[in-house]
Formats: sequence, structure tokens, C-alpha cells
Amino acid sequence: MAFNVAQKLIKDHLVSGEMTPGEEIGLKIDQTLTQDATGTLVMLELEAMGLDYAKTEASAQYVDHNLIQEDSKNPDDHLFLESSTQRFGLHFSRPGNGVSHPVHMQRLAKPGKTLLGSDSHTCANGCMGMLAIGAGGIDVAMAIAGEPFYVKMPKVWGIKLTGELPDWVSAKDIIFELLRRHDVKGGVNHVIEYYGPGLKDLSAMDRHVIANMGAELGATGTVFPADNEVKRFLKEQDREDEWTELLADNGATYDVDEEINLSELEPLIAKPSSPGNVVPVREIAGETIYQSYIGSSANPGYRDFAIASEMVAGRQIANRTSFDINPTSRQMLTDLAQDGHVANFLSAGARLHQAGCNGCIGMGQAPATGRVSLRTTPRNFPGRSGTREDSVYLCSPETAAASILKGVITDPRTLDFDYPKVKEPTDPTVNDQLLEQPLPAEEAKKVELIKGPNIASIPEMDSMPDQLELPILLKVGDNISTDEILAGGARVLPYRSNLPEISKFTYEIVDDTYYDRAMDIKEEGGHAIVGGFNYGQGSSREHAALGPRYLGLRVALVKDFARIHWQNLVNFGILPLTFTNEDDYDKLEQGDVLEFTDLRNKIQEGQAWDVKIKGKNQTVNVKHALSERQKDMMLAGGLINWVKNKQK
Repeated sequence: MAFNVAQKLIKDHLVSGEMTPGEEIGLKIDQTLTQDATGTLVMLELEAMGLDYAKTEASAQYVDHNLIQEDSKNPDDHLFLESSTQRFGLHFSRPGNGVSHPVHMQRLAKPGKTLLGSDSHTCANGCMGMLAIGAGGIDVAMAIAGEPFYVKMPKVWGIKLTGELPDWVSAKDIIFELLRRHDVKGGVNHVIEYYGPGLKDLSAMDRHVIANMGAELGATGTVFPADNEVKRFLKEQDREDEWTELLADNGATYDVDEEINLSELEPLIAKPSSPGNVVPVREIAGETIYQSYIGSSANPGYRDFAIASEMVAGRQIANRTSFDINPTSRQMLTDLAQDGHVANFLSAGARLHQAGCNGCIGMGQAPATGRVSLRTTPRNFPGRSGTREDSVYLCSPETAAASILKGVITDPRTLDFDYPKVKEPTDPTVNDQLLEQPLPAEEAKKVELIKGPNIASIPEMDSMPDQLELPILLKVGDNISTDEILAGGARVLPYRSNLPEISKFTYEIVDDTYYDRAMDIKEEGGHAIVGGFNYGQGSSREHAALGPRYLGLRVALVKDFARIHWQNLVNFGILPLTFTNEDDYDKLEQGDVLEFTDLRNKIQEGQAWDVKIKGKNQTVNVKHALSERQKDMMLAGGLINWVKNKQK
């Protein structure tokens, strides 16, 4: 039988289940990635499990999100994370080293391996011939402890690339084209695999751009072959001996087939406030902008900065604008400085920031109220920038640079100079010290965790009751993101290791009365939330499940869920239900009370059932998609309780 690359990766790591789409499978995890916005909980979970030492081949903790140190909370957590990596045998990347995904790609990514990360953009490392998947923090903690990762077997969506990219069109426009065609839930329950002659001109970092935003399609992962381009990249990083060729077999087939002719693409842009709201740049050219932003894991490569540098070299940015440069790794910043690109930016009027996620997750660089911000970041969900009434457009570095020169959204093809030709450094900087090495196991056992005053243990959670009367505290629409459920940013994320405090920000973007109303009835049995399609899209942060759970959320009833958030709800004992008949969504109003009876048996039976709407003489038919293992977890009140029960 001929296998494609995704199937080979899954087959080589399969420890349970069958490779039948939709069936639950267990995968052996070789590497893990955590970042500081999610990693504090992971380390607390490892402590609670009593882990002696990491069981993975390589696990790394990156500090790239919470870099602003306006008080002691973030630096305290940085010290806690560093001490945790020493205690549990992980690599550590200090603040300023850069964004986790490109740094991991430079220093640890290996063809043929699996990578599980507590960041939804972990899929970016699929560019290296890995099966890289984003997940909730507790799933990553279990993987570090040597447990399999469980996921529904995805379909493999093969995308054949043909042709060559025209001038002024780059890798970002390829993934925008897919988002234009399929929107933000088009990739749900699929691994996307790219192949074909169009790959030959896409660098490893170009592929990173494309793989990164597979998350915005809702895909389980994105896979590229480990070909000679991956070998070239690893050779540049002094890691050529870690390359293994991994290609699809001749005659391999896909569950879904699609083709993109690169020669036919043009500059594209995603309008507010969704990565799927994609149109050609030419259609909205001329709108005044306030900010252009270069950087993030969605455009992390040397060429992404160098092309913008060459475009603004010897020129000045428009008045009343801000041009924000966010390097993605210390290595890359060194090369950009040595090659004169940093000087080009500064001379043109740009602002240079430290290497990290920064404004991508609302950590500084927030745009002015009501003003347009062009960003090479992967997401433009409402309020994610840090400005509540923001207007964020997503675009390529070429479009961002062209627009900052003119002060309006500009199709770069209309500029009065030729497309700059950028070459990668012939001898790029390699910094083996970017990652602190794990301590030997015996030495690690002697390390004590450093906990600042802001770190609070995860509260205990009860098991699933058999009878519940749950008021619908909130009814929301389609495509609710985890940024709307529980925001990131400089105001919120410092409380990431203090659940009682961070829960105060839950749903404030949608309804700022939710927290107070939830706390008022928390001791009365909790509440339910009703939603539309693609509920919980976006970030993998498990705070978006933990915060509502702490406030008493017991059931989320929606039309369908985004994959990672669904798993996080299960992990923390919130019952994720979907409507059997989507029209039943219209029967329910905020304030209605849902009556659940014989609930534990209903969960175990796994059949659809009717739930009464109290006082209305109406019912809605609901169902769940829990596996047998997840049913036991749900009855126990979540994964932590389930693990504790197994250890008794």
C-alpha cells in the first residue's frame, strides 16, 4: 500500500486505535513545546502528577508571550518556569530568544517525529516533515509524562502546488488563498499535506508560514515532505545529521484533493475581524492606515523581514503612522543587523521591538482606537490586538511595507520600483545557547520550584452530577474565539497562573456582566452556554475552558466546536454537546433553564437524547462525541480527577 507523508507519520507513532477517519487514535509523542502563557499550568500539572523526569525525546519551554515586566508577575513566572524545566528535564528558552515556533524549528525540529505543543500554532513545525499538533496544556503535560496523545483520526487533504509565485506575491498569499476558498473551519478534522512541483521554490521558512496558519483553517495539522530543502535548512543550522528524507510513496492518494496554481495568485488581505475574511488587496486599496506590523510566527523568516527592509531602504514611512518590527528570534535579529536591514528599518522611521510574540497576542503595540492596523500576524479576532474597538487586517510583508510607505492600504504591484531580490545569508548565525540544556535526572531531582506570590494551585473540581438544572447564562453566535472567551494581552495574561484572578476576565469582550452573574449562581449548580458554529476557534489556551469551569460552567451546547477547545472542555469536565438539529439553536434564549436528568447514564450510553426547556413544554435533542475513555473522564469531572482515580 502506498502512503502519503501524513499517513506515514501517524502509522509510525500509532499506539492505539485504527487509522479510520473519525476514530479515536493514540499517538506516541516524541517532542513537546510549551510557552509561558500556557506553560505555567503545564508545570503545575506536572508537579501535581508527581513526575520525576520528562519521558519525551525533547521537550522545551519557551518564554515568548509575557515579556512586558511592568510589575513582578511576569518575571516571577519566568523564574518559576526556568526552575520547572530544571526540575523536570526540559530545555528552556529565556525571554528575548524569540518566538517558540521558529526557535524550535531552528534548534530541535526533526523530520519524522511528532511534536505536541500547548500553542495552537505548533502546527508550524509541520514544515519540517513532522506531525506537529497544537493541544491543551494538560494533554501536553500527559505527553511529557510519557502518555499517548489521543485525537480523532483526521482525513488527509492533499494540496498540489504548481507554477511559480509572481513578483510581490509570497507564501502568506498561498495560505490566504486557502482561507479565501474555505474560511476558518474548512480544515476541521483534516491534516493538510502539500506536495507537487510548486514546492521547489518554497524555502523551509516559507513552508513555516503556510503550516502555521493551518490553525486558522481549523486543521489538526499541516505536513510538508522532508526533502532537500529541509536538508538545506538543517545544514545551515549545523544539524544536517538530523535530517531524514520523508516523502510520499509513488501512487499515494488523499482523502481530499485540491490544487493551487501559484502563478495565478495575487496579493491578498484578510479584513477585520477574521482570518477567513480574505479579499484581493486591490479591492480595498486606498484606505488610510495607522500601523504596519512585521513579524510573528506567521511570517518569521529572514526573507520576510529583509524584503520589507529593502522596500523601505532609503525611503521614509508616511506621517502619522507606526511601523513596528518584531524579530522572531535572536539568531535572526543578529543576521538582520549584520546585513544592514535593521539600519534600513530605523532610518525609514520604524520602531524595533524585542524578539517575541509581542503585539500578536496583545502584548504591547496596540493600535489607536478605530484606526487601521496591517499585520503579518495569523489572527485578527476582535480585541486581540489589545484595543477593544480594533480594525486589524492580515497581510504579507510586501503589502505591509508598501502600505506604510504610502499611508494607505497599497497593492505592492503598484509601486514605482522593482521587486527586491533577497538572498538568504550564506553563513547564518547559529546560537546553540538559545536553549538551556536539561539537567541530568539525578541532579534534576534536587531542584526546588521557585513560586512567586501570584502562582495558585488549580482548584479541585467535582465529578459530573446525575441531575442538573442549568440556566443559559450566555447565548453567542458563530466563530466565537478563545480570545473572546478569555482574552490574552498585557492586562490579562500576567494572571495565567492564578485561576481565581484570570477568571474575572472571562467573556468580558462579549458580555462584561458574565463574571458577576456566574459567581452569583455558582453554588446553585452552575450554568450552561449556548453557541453557534466553530465555537472556541483560535488559541489553545486552556484558560478559556478553566475560567468558565471555575465560574460554574457545566455544559456547552453548540452547533459544532473547534477541535482544541472541545478537547480542553473535556479535559476539565465541561460537557461539550451539539444540537442534533441545528435549528433547535433558535428555540433557546439567554435565561432559559435546561433540565438534565439521568445524566451520567446518558453520557455513558452515547445516544442522542432530549433535554427539557423548563417552563416551555419544549425539548432540544442533543448528542456528544466522547470516546469511551473520555466518557470516564467526563464522569470523573475531568482529566486530573481521572488520573488521580487511576492511581488509587
